[in-house]
Amino acid sequence: EVAPLLPANCGFELDWSEHFRERFAGAPVKPVVASVALPSGGMQNRRGEFIVTAQGIEGGLVYALSSALRETIASEGSARLYLDLLPDWTLEKVSAELSHPRGARSLSSHLQSRLHLKGVKAGLLRELLDKDTFADMDKLARAIKALPLTVLRPRPIAEAISSAGGVSFEALDDALMLRALPGVFCAGEMLDWEAPTGGYLLTACFATGHAAGHGVVQWLKAEGQQAGLNASQEERQP
Repeated sequence: EVAPLLPANCGFELDWSEHFRERFAGAPVKPVVASVALPSGGMQNRRGEFIVTAQGIEGGLVYALSSALRETIASEGSARLYLDLLPDWTLEKVSAELSHPRGARSLSSHLQSRLHLKGVKAGLLRELLDKDTFADMDKLARAIKALPLTVLRPRPIAEAISSAGGVSFEALDDALMLRALPGVFCAGEMLDWEAPTGGYLLTACFATGHAAGHGVVQWLKAEGQQAGLNASQEERQP
């Protein structure tokens, strides 16, 4: 029983405008809190940073949410990722700063002066919000704290750091041996599981390899004992 291989710890594609792509591809976005609705209900939230790419987004924060994003896209066709561009500010503080009179200053200057929003973060606001939102400071404050990105698809598995899918745990015994193929053991990313990139992924690969190795030793001992028993029985036969 094998589940299809899918990209994990991967980037995702969005439909950036040509202007945004040319200006901000390669720019890091930090710090932010990203939230995505889980297919099973509830929200998954992570703080960190990511990078804008020509195709969409990638980086540690995106990788940590890749499972939820991928599953939502598979079930609904796309996923909505919400960004808190000012994670250390409350909504009330953002609203209060925006409500200050800006006089002859442009809104861009006002955002930079009062909220320190500039560069790629300001670019994301311009890319993703309509004119009505910019005209309403309450709406704009809420958007700064929960900016919606529509994520369309994961990047190809050839670019992914790791993969989901593989041999089902139901096809294995407790020693990680295939029930249908005695003597064949599975470990690491052969198995249908995934983990956050980095130490978690490596540790689990090593741990399942360690478990499978012990399974191999025990299986060989049992096979050797059975072979010896069979030989002894043959010797006793007339």
